[in-house]
Amino acid sequence: MLVMFTDFGCHGPYLGQMQAVLRRQAPNIDVIDLINNAPATDPRHSAYLLAALARWWPPGTVFVCVVDPGVGSDRLPVVLEAEGKWFVGPDNGLLNVVAKKASSPVCWYEIIWRPEKMSFSFHGRDLFAPTAAKIATGKGHEWLQCWQGPDLSAWQEDLNEVIYIDHYGNVITGIEYRECLAGKVLQAGNRQIAFGKTFSHVPQGIPLWYRNSMGLVEIAVNQGRADDLLALAIGSPVTFSI
Repeated sequence: MLVMFTDFGCHGPYLGQMQAVLRRQAPNIDVIDLINNAPATDPRHSAYLLAALARWWPPGTVFVCVVDPGVGSDRLPVVLEAEGKWFVGPDNGLLNVVAKKASSPVCWYEIIWRPEKMSFSFHGRDLFAPTAAKIATGKGHEWLQCWQGPDLSAWQEDLNEVIYIDHYGNVITGIEYRECLAGKVLQAGNRQIAFGKTFSHVPQGIPLWYRNSMGLVEIAVNQGRADDLLALAIGSPVTFSI
């Protein structure tokens, strides 16, 4: 499968243009729009979201990852191979958490191929999508060059911040759930929030934190919006009591 991870949103022509390239150049491969509202122009928080979502996909999946505020600059276009999956995107931190959390050694490549015509501002369409299609259709790797990869030493496996807020106002953090966290109190905004297994375990209008379907710590309000009630936004700190 070809899987798209972008911050484009569903309005405007960008998503459709990338899908058109993928379908034209890899016509027999499914193209799935996994998420198109990743934290806008924010590779750092998007990186934790990408790593959490990518774990559920099988080896052989090719991800086209575009959260790229530095498009047209000297940042490199790269490919990461991790756990049998491929990730195509910019070297701006977006792929770093996938590499950091990989259970086996990863391989990094620089994309040295360039199309005859490439815009300065839309590498997603002109460079990353065609590269992903080449990988998915097995058209060789002569257009990739081995690269040492970025320095990952400053990247933590968990991020004690809000990384995404969904349509319902549920607040996803960059903290991976572990059994040792169950029962601990989470501090978010000006509130202390207790653990619950799911929304109905607290009365209507009351917040809780729980293990979400991606395996991350998430905050919700039963039939309400956690982001509004707790005044949380992407980047807001969250911490567990000791």
